[in-house]
Amino acid sequence: MAFFTGLWGPFAHVSRALSQRCFSTTGSLGAIQKMTRVRVVDNSALGNTPYHRPPRCIHVYNKNGVGKVGDRILLAIKGQKKKALIVGHRMPGPRMTPRFDSNNVVLIEDNGNPVGTRIKTPIPSSLRQREGEFSKVLAIAQNFV
Repeated sequence: MAFFTGLWGPFAHVSRALSQRCFSTTGSLGAIQKMTRVRVVDNSALGNTPYHRPPRCIHVYNKNGVGKVGDRILLAIKGQKKKALIVGHRMPGPRMTPRFDSNNVVLIEDNGNPVGTRIKTPIPSSLRQREGEFSKVLAIAQNFV
């Protein structure tokens, strides 16, 4: 700080800002994209085992790379790649759609069948409109919001 006395006096606040940078480890309140931490909400064996690193999204299967409710994503979970279906995210959506406290996903197989037999959290009822794609996931859901 002594360097910024004298000639650099007016710029002392710049050095203070550079030395005390704010660094946040939490992401912005966006939808699910690459490297987003997610929470597996079904009762599958892979989703319920304790893990050192949280599952992360490594690919979103749509045009713009941002996943909303009902989109499929590819997860990295316990050193494996698994497909998942987004059943809730933190970002506020359109009117009358719920906003969740975490980014919730359900693990699915390549053909669309769910890996688990129960979904532990409520899922949005807007998925019922797309019942043809997710009929087996909707069948194992207990609660709808």
